[in-house]
Amino acid sequence: MQSQIILKLNEIERHEQVRILHAVESGSRAWGFASPDSDYDVRFIYVRDPGFYLKLEKTRDVIEWQLDETLDIGGWDLHKTLRLLRKSNPTLFEWASSPIVYKTTPEWQTISACFPDYFLSKPGLYHYLSMAEGNYRDYLKQDMVRVKKYLYVLRPLFACKWILDRRTPPPMLFSELVTATANPVIVPEIERLLAAKVRVPESEKMPRIDSLNRYIEETLPMLKVQADALPRTAVKGYEALNHLFLDVLMREPVRETRETPDNEPAESG
Repeated sequence: MQSQIILKLNEIERHEQVRILHAVESGSRAWGFASPDSDYDVRFIYVRDPGFYLKLEKTRDVIEWQLDETLDIGGWDLHKTLRLLRKSNPTLFEWASSPIVYKTTPEWQTISACFPDYFLSKPGLYHYLSMAEGNYRDYLKQDMVRVKKYLYVLRPLFACKWILDRRTPPPMLFSELVTATANPVIVPEIERLLAAKVRVPESEKMPRIDSLNRYIEETLPMLKVQADALPRTAVKGYEALNHLFLDVLMREPVRETRETPDNEPAESG
């Protein structure tokens, strides 16, 4: 799959006439708990030639390339990316820290170096709280629940704890979040969940785990109180990002990219 994904990325560059600056895995494979039938969630940042950004008509700033049972491939234009970075978009920080990198460039190293300057704790907390609350409300109150939905609640819950403790973007790997933030009392249940998740299909269900439900129901309100209590930090201006955008745009294209060799694993965790 590693080689197939890289071929797809090269195909996108030719067909869409873009340069892919960075391409990563963004889903359960990057989180470290893929199921046997998990698809590949490939996300990338791209840039077009300078003339594209001078058009008067409205232009698309996303590429949705493929969505099937095996591959989910899509990307964002650098212009969109930098606007979202200014607002501390949590998804961008996840892509930037993915442990599975399919392709990257020197330009991306310049861009990602400024990411820490734009991280805001409060929006990050609300993002992960919303994910945890929504998945818990919609999927974990029935007698039989999907195995993965527990992890889809616990991961953002632990991400909130990470942000509150460190005021930095949380790591992608779930194991790192568990080690740093999980209550030791629930770790054995988490380990059983992980063991089940990596050996059963995505749709597999299991009986609800009442001890985990109680932990989630007790923890979410406390995190919400702590998030509300944080002061708001002003969003930075556009000046530095404008300079960065123009710098990348006006560079001679760097065609040499680092691609993950075929002998490196396509998964992590």
